[in-house]
Amino acid sequence: MRAETVPPAVPGVLSRDDVVATARSIAAQQEPSGAIPWFAPTAGVPGHVDAWNHVEAAMALRVAGLGGHARRAYEWLRGVQRPDGSWPAKWVLGAVTEPGGESNHAAYVAVGVWHELLMTGDDGFARRMWPAVRRAIDFTLGLQTRRGEVIWIRREDGAPSDHALLTGCSSIYQSLRCAVALAEHLGEPEPEWELAADQLGHVVAAHPEAFADKSRWSMDWYYPVLGGPVRGADAARRFAERWDAFVVPGLGCRCVSDQPWVTAAESCELVLALDAAGDRDRALELFATIQHLRHEDGSYWTGWQFENRRHFPGDRSTYTAAAVVLAADALADASPGARLFKEIAGRPLGPCEASDPVACGCALVSVADAVRTRL
Repeated sequence: MRAETVPPAVPGVLSRDDVVATARSIAAQQEPSGAIPWFAPTAGVPGHVDAWNHVEAAMALRVAGLGGHARRAYEWLRGVQRPDGSWPAKWVLGAVTEPGGESNHAAYVAVGVWHELLMTGDDGFARRMWPAVRRAIDFTLGLQTRRGEVIWIRREDGAPSDHALLTGCSSIYQSLRCAVALAEHLGEPEPEWELAADQLGHVVAAHPEAFADKSRWSMDWYYPVLGGPVRGADAARRFAERWDAFVVPGLGCRCVSDQPWVTAAESCELVLALDAAGDRDRALELFATIQHLRHEDGSYWTGWQFENRRHFPGDRSTYTAAAVVLAADALADASPGARLFKEIAGRPLGPCEASDPVACGCALVSVADAVRTRL
């Protein structure tokens, strides 16, 4: 077991005490069960819980030294997993409101468990969570097409939806890499998961036709870099192509390109993506910029509507606070989990070759190109 990690600080932007205050704003909204909603009931309106954002919040709690709260979050998640390995898309105050199981929600438990293992060295925790991780990854890969993308949700009736999401699949790529590392660490290797990750990463990087068009959303712009399939010159090119569409100087990153609304969570995820791609100067600049959304208690407003000049939608969300803490940790390179978006088990995240180039059509393209060259 490792000693509790010292919380990160970003000189000139956030002190360690600032980061702890932000994490405490998450803990203050955690439900007695251990679940972490988007926000605690405000003016009679409760926030919902979903597994992905719940795990992100648990990771932030651990980074800031609130390990007891993090463990309660993971134990709750383990206890409410369904037999098929999924979790409902949404709960509100403990009641399921959207029963469908999202693939990226299920897969993200692997990132959380791997992060907790890195942070604590607690093999007992990893072994206790391993059956849940295995079921979750099996559920996720049950939605992978032969080409390689992963369909985004299995509905309540068991039928999959008819499309995949680029943001979700980029996140699943990182999740699969963490799951493979966890399996190897526990002596139960899963080579098929690694092949599935290779194929998925290739499709994310090279086959935009595999995904529903969500290009107005900034997450579809930066997530292929954040999740790992796109790095190097391709990442730099991707950032350059739509930087002006999404980044508002002095304010942060828009949620969607056609609305005058910047959000702290998307901005901090972009910070993580920039840092992972080696663009540290812009990452630090953007991280400093988004501090205008910090509340005096350490929480963060979700967003700012800069034409109307008001906070929108008006809440201070746990997932936003979590993104700030994780971005601070990455920039400070402070904890054993700080490089989670750069490398898994010492292996850099990045582009990969398709494990089945015939399935995605790349092998056929290569043959055609060779024929044309000979002619």
